Amino acid sequence: MNILFSKDSYQSVTGNTVILLLAKDADRSTLPNNIQNALSLHDFKAKAGSLLFFPSFGSIAADRIMIVGSGDGSMYDLRIAVRAAGHKARASNITEAIINGYGFNDEQVHATISSFAAGNYRFDKYKEEGKRTSAISSLTLLLDRDPPSVEEAKHLLAGRTLCRDVVNAPAAEIYPESLAQVALSLQSEHISVMVWDEKKLKAEGMGGITAVGQGSSKPPRFIHLHYKPAGNPRKKIALAGKGVTFDSGGLSLKSSAGMQTMRCDMAGSGTVLGVFRALRDLQPDVEVHGLIGAAENMCGANSFKLGDILTAYNGKTIEIHNTDAEGRLVLADCLSYGSKLGVDAMVDLATLTGACVVALGNYYTALFTNVESLSEQLQTAAGNRGEGMWQLPLPDFYKPMLKAEWADIKNVGGRAAGSITAALFLSEFVTDTDWAHFDIAGSAFYDKGFQHFAPGATGSMVETLCDWICS
Repeated sequence: MNILFSKDSYQSVTGNTVILLLAKDADRSTLPNNIQNALSLHDFKAKAGSLLFFPSFGSIAADRIMIVGSGDGSMYDLRIAVRAAGHKARASNITEAIINGYGFNDEQVHATISSFAAGNYRFDKYKEEGKRTSAISSLTLLLDRDPPSVEEAKHLLAGRTLCRDVVNAPAAEIYPESLAQVALSLQSEHISVMVWDEKKLKAEGMGGITAVGQGSSKPPRFIHLHYKPAGNPRKKIALAGKGVTFDSGGLSLKSSAGMQTMRCDMAGSGTVLGVFRALRDLQPDVEVHGLIGAAENMCGANSFKLGDILTAYNGKTIEIHNTDAEGRLVLADCLSYGSKLGVDAMVDLATLTGACVVALGNYYTALFTNVESLSEQLQTAAGNRGEGMWQLPLPDFYKPMLKAEWADIKNVGGRAAGSITAALFLSEFVTDTDWAHFDIAGSAFYDKGFQHFAPGATGSMVETLCDWICS
């Protein structure tokens, strides 16, 4: 998406479609008469995301006008409004759009760019040529001042788009080996990538990733991306992403409906890749490790079984009570590996539990950590980027729910507090670093459109993590 700026007024600028954002308390008397009449005729309340779209009939120089309600004018309502505009532009095959941003500050400019792109996105590469809608090619912002730099916004957009593309891709396209190829494509002057195949995984003792992937004809991979800045890094962090490229549930088989969108079970790894795509150009003075455990959880003659005892990378043994609780097994190896890197903080991301969706729905990412300073940093970053985050408790007194009969720990704690016990399981594989867990089961992928995001991947937490890293 080409981003342009102009100091023209919305009335004089030429083009296909001018988008006017209208707050509830805005003075409408300054608008052209036909716009005022349209607003009155439709009793337009300017609720965030509400929209009118009609020809200009010569009242302004542009061909068409899109009026979008921006509610109370808050950043939250602004993002909803601009996503709605991007969504409508895609549905209407608008390739060039102009947004009146007179009075916008830098934060509002950046939010407009990212939100419009988020609403405009579609994954339609497998549709017939004539059934694809056109993505926006250029977005022009009208400003009454010199424009700010938008390079950061462009880099974040590239990262979020990469994440959405790999998460939306079918499992026949994105599987452990091809996911590793996406990671390898990000190698640059400051980013190196190491990939372990199934033989190396076994030799290194990554029993979780090995077990989850052994029932598939497409063998597992461990991927280590490493971003190293030019100078001395201020901090060193690690991001660990669940990369289950398809989840059948294994022998604890999911229903057909439950499997339908399970290509999205690698969204945690997609987020890590999206962050590294952005880091390649943002180049912060922070060292970042990206750790991905990639596996297909399939039914096969060699599938891991209930009652099996696995040994994770840190030597802890895990008793299997449900093969559909596989993401935590993959992450156990990643977190154990990350704990040996000498990082200041580590964050993992996973579409881990259905219980998280029941508790928080689609908008919120669940945050688990007992490190108050880390919690504050991550929630601030999410707020800066307009992404929902809600902290859930991580109490030690629930740990007995994970007590195993034959091993150090079992991989499920029962139905009650399912998201919490999953996070507590992960905590057993973290040492010598501050740690937080993001359960993105609801926020990473929408089965139906929500808040002007098309169905599918959202790229959740790419911008939040980049904001946190750069801060």
